[in-house]
Amino acid sequence: MSFLASRRTRNEPPAAGPRFVSARFASRVAYAAALLPAALATPGAVAAGRTDEARAWWARAAEQEAAERSSARGPGAWRLTAHALLCVPLGLLALIPVGIELLFVLRGVLYPLVDHGPYDHSWGGPSMPGAWVVHFLVGVPFAAAGLGALALLGRLHSRIAGWMWGRKVGVGPVLALLVSSAAGVVFVIAWVHQL
Repeated sequence: MSFLASRRTRNEPPAAGPRFVSARFASRVAYAAALLPAALATPGAVAAGRTDEARAWWARAAEQEAAERSSARGPGAWRLTAHALLCVPLGLLALIPVGIELLFVLRGVLYPLVDHGPYDHSWGGPSMPGAWVVHFLVGVPFAAAGLGALALLGRLHSRIAGWMWGRKVGVGPVLALLVSSAAGVVFVIAWVHQL
């Protein structure tokens, strides 16, 4: 009892609950999926005089605290533009899990609308419901892995983006970006060759 009272008097934040964790996961997935369009739009926004809007979006994507977002010493126009251009490879890398999610929706959830049969040689065939269920169940782990990859890319971006607000980035996130970019290139080449 005294532990809880002392914790409350020190005004320490409570531990992150499941609702907070799922909201953070969802926001990382959304920001990672939007990295490429945001990176391509930022130089235009800066040129049009909308630096504050661009700075606010990148602050949310970089998971900055509200006090840091509103501070006057945020990144300037040149730093925002440089960061946006450096995020293009990360945004291109995020297209891979976004494509996996799109394939899951088309080939898993909407399978009967995409493939009209006959289902004699389809997984789960020869009936349409059997083929639909099997394609959906095969797609579920890939869809989960795609969401996980997007969340990890969102986390990697928030670590790398810290340099705009003066945080030390270190070698680890940059090395992770280089390794994941190389793995993404290998994956895309292998995917294209199997088509």
